Amino acid sequence: MDYVKVKERAEQLIVPIVEALGYEVVEVECKYANKADNITVYIYKKGGITLEDCERVNNALDGPLEAEDITNGASYVLNISSPGLDRPIITNKDYERNLGEELELTFKPGISKKKKIVGTLESYDDESATFNIKGARQTIKREDIKTLKPHISFKKIN
Repeated sequence: MDYVKVKERAEQLIVPIVEALGYEVVEVECKYANKADNITVYIYKKGGITLEDCERVNNALDGPLEAEDITNGASYVLNISSPGLDRPIITNKDYERNLGEELELTFKPGISKKKKIVGTLESYDDESATFNIKGARQTIKREDIKTLKPHISFKKIN
C-alpha cells in the first residue's frame, strides 16, 4: 500500500465529512501496525472525545471510504481516536486551541539552559509564540521549541 497516496486521498474525503459532524480532524495517519494496514483518524472537539463520538465518526466514514476505494482494493482497519491529553502542539490549529492554556515546552539543544519550562500561551504567529512564565512575558521562536504539549499536573487530594 502506498501510504502517502492513501493518506492524501483519505484526507480529501474524510475532512469535510468529519467537519460536517462538528469535529476537527487533527491528523490522518496511514501505516502498518498490529499485522494490518491501518487508517487512523484523530478527531477533536472542545470538551473531549467520547466513545460515542468515535462510533459516530466511524459510521459516517465507513460507507464513503468503501465507495471511494481509496486503498485500491487493499484491506485496512479504520481507527477513530482522540489525539490524547499529551499530544504535541505543532500546527496553527493546535496553537489556536491552546491559547490561554498552561503548556510545557522543551528547547532544542543549545537554546536554553533550562530543560523544560511551563507557561501560559498568550499569542502566536508563524514564527514565534509568547508565553506568560511566572508572571513574565517571554516570546520564543517556534523553530527553537523541541516539544510543546499541554502541562498535566497531578494535585494531591487530602
